[in-house]
Amino acid sequence: MLYEDETYKIIGAAMEVHKELGAGFLEGVYQEALEKEFNLKNIPYKRETPIPVYYKSELLSKHYIADFICYNKIILELKALSALTTEHQAQIINYLTATRLELGLIINFGRSSLEHKRIIRETIANRVPKL
Repeated sequence: MLYEDETYKIIGAAMEVHKELGAGFLEGVYQEALEKEFNLKNIPYKRETPIPVYYKSELLSKHYIADFICYNKIILELKALSALTTEHQAQIINYLTATRLELGLIINFGRSSLEHKRIIRETIANRVPKL
């Protein structure tokens, strides 16, 4: 599994936050609490990292902002919703494409049990059918 140890640590930190706070807060509360948990667990991260976006090789003035990038290789997108949708998966796929990172995690604090989903960026080699 891609970045298994790092993923395990990130999800463990998120579970600790969810255990402490439960569901029902806004995303920003979970983001701040998770940052504190990352510090306690010595998980390296960058918070609210701007991600440049290009259109036909030209840099746009608008950019995405990732909630966290952990270990300089895993994008973490936080949600506090009753359910995740395909649009949330598309959002993190766009982040992965823009950064060329391979792994993204969506963590949803909005349910009675913590919900998480791993998204791996599909490379061009994986999209080409094998003969």
